[in-house]
Amino acid sequence: MADKVALITGAGSGVGRAASLGLAKAGFAVALAGRRREPLEAVAKEAEALGARALAVPADVGTPAGVTEVFNAIKSTFGRLDVLFNNAGTTVPGVPIEDVTFEHWQQIVAVNLTAAFLCTQQAFRMFKAQNPQGGRIINNGSISASTPRPNSAPYTATKHAITGLTKSAALDGRKFNIACGQIDIGNAATPMTAKMAEGVPQADGSMAVEPRMDPAHVADAVVYMANLPLEANVLTMTVMATQMPFVGRG
Repeated sequence: MADKVALITGAGSGVGRAASLGLAKAGFAVALAGRRREPLEAVAKEAEALGARALAVPADVGTPAGVTEVFNAIKSTFGRLDVLFNNAGTTVPGVPIEDVTFEHWQQIVAVNLTAAFLCTQQAFRMFKAQNPQGGRIINNGSISASTPRPNSAPYTATKHAITGLTKSAALDGRKFNIACGQIDIGNAATPMTAKMAEGVPQADGSMAVEPRMDPAHVADAVVYMANLPLEANVLTMTVMATQMPFVGRG
């Protein structure tokens, strides 16, 4: 059997890039999805330098057409899929809930939730049809899947919804040898968290610099989950900067 195949969404930077290279180093062939061609192709070259087969597929995974394009490319190039890492995500400027625009709400729901649903739907179809049957889905939930930050209603709502999607997929996939789990990430040092080095709002109204961690630690966790046999599953995992204000009261 050929190398196992993993699809990573939002693969061009941050956690997606780190996970893509971690999976490539672990022996997976990697399909890299995202909106921007140049970063995807750069990651593909890095993955190939590690000895992996790599496929860059620029597409908007927040739309049915974009997701269909990605999965058709995987079928034609690799013939099967073993792991889907639903990682694509975005946020919007933190504003009071009454000031969130409808456009911002739609944007964040499309990227954070709709994309994960559409990719999960296509992965289920592929996992059920292929031989041997089955596969694994890993969802990027974020710390906000359980605990919000101030002025983050759209982001927090989508990440709470990812938890529901994870549990539903884990239940519905059991009889088809499909495992689904969620990794909740706290303060990985990526462009999305760059402001934390300068100070970000806290629940008590103060501003505080927050510690961050190397996204390679997240990649290691994703690789661990991806390498499990399908008889075992990590339903939820939290990987976080040890000293970030989260546990307890901050």
